[in-house]
Amino acid sequence: MKKITFADISIFLVDKVFHWRFWIAGTTRKSKIMKTIIDNLLFQTDDVAIIPNTKSININQKIESEGTEFLPTDVLKEVIKKCDDIYIMNDCLCRTSNKCKDYPQDIGCIFLGPTARKIPKHLCHKATKEEAIAHVNAADEAGLSHLIGRNKIDSMWMNVHPGKSLLTICHCCPCCCLWKVVPNLEESIQEKIYRLPGVSISLDEDKCKVCKRCLRDICLFKAIEFKDGKIIINKDQCRGCGHCANICKDKAISISYTDDSIQSVINRCYNLIEE
Repeated sequence: MKKITFADISIFLVDKVFHWRFWIAGTTRKSKIMKTIIDNLLFQTDDVAIIPNTKSININQKIESEGTEFLPTDVLKEVIKKCDDIYIMNDCLCRTSNKCKDYPQDIGCIFLGPTARKIPKHLCHKATKEEAIAHVNAADEAGLSHLIGRNKIDSMWMNVHPGKSLLTICHCCPCCCLWKVVPNLEESIQEKIYRLPGVSISLDEDKCKVCKRCLRDICLFKAIEFKDGKIIINKDQCRGCGHCANICKDKAISISYTDDSIQSVINRCYNLIEE
């Protein structure tokens, strides 16, 4: 008989309460006590960057430096290259809990750092750097955006410690991602997840035919609204995931990127598991 782990119990509980996640997140805005409890339990020390899907970036906006094209996903790949402890989850907890039919359930998170060795082995497999980079490419090709950083909730549900030695690379669909709760969270918790420096979003109103595809629960962070007959993007709320640009058939929404701070972001992410 298979031994039941803490993570197995967590997966069972997450599956049962997943659809309550927005309500739970909303309590942090209504109660200082709930804000303190949830922040300390699930988000304390978090530092998470959103990486847009490569398909959302126009080909002529890729960065060229010394003959090489750089893309935001290179942040993920460069951090992976620096790590020896690499584990890939067999499934995505969010998509399996939400029974996702639009994106692959078997493209799971990548965990980096010494603490990743403690993840129950029936949930993941140890990977080489090459396998992890190929996994990032597969997630990108599937239309998923990404995030990288320290995410306390991962160390909690798997019961692996110290959490400071665990780095998460997650691949997010617009329908199931846990981080869709960000707009429901109290502002100081929201600030722990940020847009990748150098990423910007723009809307060309001349190209926009107001088809409203971008309003169909596509934006992870509720940064898009319809007002006065126009599509409006709240650039302060936007985290640059790129899903809106992917869904826009008229190419009215575009993601641009400059690599001015790419090395500092790579160092920042890697240093999170070195502290």
